[in-house]
Amino acid sequence: MGERRIGVAVDFSAGSRAALKWAVDNVARQGDFLILVVVRPEENYEQGEMQLWGVTGSPLIPVVEFSDANVMKKYKVNPDPETLDIASTAAKQKEITVVMKIYWGDAREKIIEAIDKVPLSLLVIGNRGLGKLKRVIMGSVSNFVVNNASCPVTVVKNNADQES
Repeated sequence: MGERRIGVAVDFSAGSRAALKWAVDNVARQGDFLILVVVRPEENYEQGEMQLWGVTGSPLIPVVEFSDANVMKKYKVNPDPETLDIASTAAKQKEITVVMKIYWGDAREKIIEAIDKVPLSLLVIGNRGLGKLKRVIMGSVSNFVVNNASCPVTVVKNNADQES
């Protein structure tokens, strides 16, 4: 079987941690690549990584590097300890390669870009559970991705009060 590239959209929220955990528990298997897709808002960076990688996104950053605060500071990304723990534990226990790819811009567009350019075999994305009004005003990233992705997409609902 060929290598699988499993993308997980990560914004370091409870919903994205639930999606990452679900992907590790239910999809990832030995030999897979798990790619954490991070999208940062576009800013005017006069120096730093955004200037280098603003169009194509960052290079693939291995788990040992994205666990290093100094490396992440260059990208203006601050991963939470729980996400880092899920990723590094998965790499060891499941024998998978875990990397991060950072994009700058609109999350909807950049996640679709990651699907097509990495390219991803499938994508797992969390659902923030926006109410109907907020979803109409802001638009749902997961809904957009489901409707526009060229690969299978799994949306993981984050039900904080339910046992997962």
